[in-house]
Amino acid sequence: MIRIVVADDQELMRMGLRTLIENEDGLECAGEASDGLQTVDVVRRVRPDIVLMDIRMPGIDGLEATRRITADPALVGTRIIVLTTFENDDYVVSALRGGASGFLLKDTPPTGLVDALRVVSSGESLLSPRATTMLVRRFLQGADDASRPVPAMPAEGPAAELTARETEVMGLVGRGSSNTEIAEALTISVATARTHVGRILAKTEARDRAQLVVLAHQWGLV
Repeated sequence: MIRIVVADDQELMRMGLRTLIENEDGLECAGEASDGLQTVDVVRRVRPDIVLMDIRMPGIDGLEATRRITADPALVGTRIIVLTTFENDDYVVSALRGGASGFLLKDTPPTGLVDALRVVSSGESLLSPRATTMLVRRFLQGADDASRPVPAMPAEGPAAELTARETEVMGLVGRGSSNTEIAEALTISVATARTHVGRILAKTEARDRAQLVVLAHQWGLV
């Protein structure tokens, strides 16, 4: 059973998400919250598998609530999907840097949201196509800024432990490629692509695939 906390300041939105969750086999609404501080408290109490996190909420916003949850060692098993109406690349970057495992817009179809819950619960990350495009555009703009240093792979630490193939795979992850797309690009099996991603996660100590996207851009692999 995948246990989910719904965090949104709009009661109607919470009710709709709760109804959607409770009508799906294998999903359970473990709690609700209407502001950022309440979200953190509820998550610490019920320790869900996933939080559906709105951004604009009273008190602290969803981005700060995300940072507090992912920074808590007791909540290492809780993953966060940011669900918002705002197509803002600052939000995408902040959400991923804060430790979110996914970023979806509220116009995502119900079936897409249910699929996202299952994907993130399995340990993968999920970005909407538009969110991935925003993220790539944001980092490309930064790379074009002559006043900014060009990112490079660190010579020491987790990055130095990656093999050439793993570095190649991480670059594709940074572009938003799925395991199937990575397999097609490198002419390998999906299982092999999944194994490479798993090893990269272990070596970089990234929380999930979403953090690999951020690292790939920071290290100049995209």
